[in-house]
Amino acid sequence: MVTAIVILHILVSILIIAMVLLQSGKGAAIGSTFGGGGSQTLFGSSGPTSMLTKVTAACAIIFMVTSIYLTILSRKSGTTSIMSSVPAVTTPVKEQKTPPVTEKKKSDKAASPGALKSEKAPAPKK
Repeated sequence: MVTAIVILHILVSILIIAMVLLQSGKGAAIGSTFGGGGSQTLFGSSGPTSMLTKVTAACAIIFMVTSIYLTILSRKSGTTSIMSSVPAVTTPVKEQKTPPVTEKKKSDKAASPGALKSEKAPAPKK
């Protein structure tokens, strides 16, 4: 049953895309005033507007109903996981040895630009 609804949902969505692409825009009527009046006689004298609009509306209703139905079905399915049957694997954590902290030499301190500002300048001789 669910497979049939999903297939119907996909087919209706493709049909909606086709119907929207077949419909002419609002500015298409302007082109018919300059000699293109016979181009839309395939669907009759009223043109394809009424038929395509009805088919698009019906497809949109079917699409919405199948979307709601599939949403309801997905909420009822529960929260099962495909990984629930796989046993958990734990690996021991290796302790990392931290290197000993070394004191900075005076030459390292003088090399940094911030260290020069913090040192006191020698007093001028009189």
